[in-house]
Amino acid sequence: MRTLHAEWTKFRTLRGWVLACVGAALATVLFVLIGTVSSNQHQGGAAALPVGPGGEAVDDSYSFVHRALTGDGTLTVQVTALTGVLSDPAGPPGRTSPGVTPWAKAGIIVTSSLTPGSPYAAVMATGAHGVRMQDDYVHDRASDLTGRTSPAAPQWLRLVRAGTTVTGYASADGTRWTEIGTASVSGGTVQAGLFVTAPAAVQTSGGGGSSPATATGTFGRPALSGAGWQGTWAYAQVGQDAGASGSYVPGTAGGYRAVGDGFSITGAGDIAPVVGGPAGGPAFTVETFLVGTFVGLIVLAVVAAQFAAAEYRRGLLGLTLAATPKRGRALGAKAVLVAAVAFVVGAGAAALSLPLGEARAHAVHFAVLTVPTAEQLRAVLGTGLLLAAAAVLALSLGVLLRRSATATTALVAVTVLPYLLALGGMLPTGAAQWLLRLTPAAGFAIQQTLPRFAQVLSVYTPSNGYFPLPPWAGLAVLAGWALAALAAAAFVLRRRDG
Repeated sequence: MRTLHAEWTKFRTLRGWVLACVGAALATVLFVLIGTVSSNQHQGGAAALPVGPGGEAVDDSYSFVHRALTGDGTLTVQVTALTGVLSDPAGPPGRTSPGVTPWAKAGIIVTSSLTPGSPYAAVMATGAHGVRMQDDYVHDRASDLTGRTSPAAPQWLRLVRAGTTVTGYASADGTRWTEIGTASVSGGTVQAGLFVTAPAAVQTSGGGGSSPATATGTFGRPALSGAGWQGTWAYAQVGQDAGASGSYVPGTAGGYRAVGDGFSITGAGDIAPVVGGPAGGPAFTVETFLVGTFVGLIVLAVVAAQFAAAEYRRGLLGLTLAATPKRGRALGAKAVLVAAVAFVVGAGAAALSLPLGEARAHAVHFAVLTVPTAEQLRAVLGTGLLLAAAAVLALSLGVLLRRSATATTALVAVTVLPYLLALGGMLPTGAAQWLLRLTPAAGFAIQQTLPRFAQVLSVYTPSNGYFPLPPWAGLAVLAGWALAALAAAAFVLRRRDG
């Protein structure tokens, strides 16, 4: 503790270092505010994305033919066709072609209410992924029916509600049924019926992009059992138009019509979590509000490198080693100090950036992609850990290179530059992903809150905010670099600077 106190005394004695740390926090926050101020203002009120049961932003837009169900009941229906219309992004305006997106959905659903973001359980035929059961937006289960739906190969779907438990089934012939899974949908009275929706067509090659898509599902006669069914069939467009991840092809609209004793339903949108990339639409994210972190990192790197190199420049290393003969202890105290200071600066700046950035985003009428509180907390504290590890790396480079300018340049070259090149879309996807796996820039993954789901087609690349490593794994890469550099600095301090 005596060594740590001595290092703290050195640090706070130089007012410039203390002011630089304050400046690092302010620069991080101001960078975010300037970035949101420069965003093009949307017309109208601030958009709001529905929030699912888990606290995540969701899409919940679909065409729904429904009835109220109180208590237990069963809904069975045959899906005889799933067709659609796609806009042609390469053709002239208004040009369309027949087709369905891979995750277009036609099926049956039990939902606690018609309010977007409500808990639900659904079984559906999809455009290219067979029959699935999904619930509460983030859960997806495959059935053993993997083919496409057509008049020659219809799919039979069934939902059974018993208490709050909803069980999904699928069948190829309406006789032999296979259970897919179960989910919980609470509420005495729920809404149940037939639905159709279709997310936009996403181009996964090149820089990505999306174009409108509309789907139409054809259903046979719905079979109901149980005494709790109420009223008659009614139509509702759940959500606002087609939501954040979809849009109707020009000339099409949501609706339904009777076909014999069944229905034909047309819809667009999605029932799924909101992700980044083309599928996410224009929205600010937690990562957007933390983008100024690299500015604060550079400032703190300068401070940490100077803290190490100053003793070489001023010839004070001998005094330090005389006061603390165990050289590893002196270096360790410096590392603990710069890590602690950087953590406080990083976590504090992140904690300020999130609410200020969100307020500014709403002021310019942009939606904000909501994430669970635990994810926000991880991003805030993770930003502190990110800057702490980077500061230790800069300190170690200062010892190894003896010059603060050289050490800072090296730190920026291996940490900040790969981060900017990869997320700025200036590198091929493969190269960007490898840089974010191998270099200290991997540590920025700790800030990622954008979800990635197999049941949502998007472009999950660095230029769209997606790191190749999970958050803690990415931070571990940076920590590994910092510890390796610190060990090398300790070795050099014992051998070269003895």
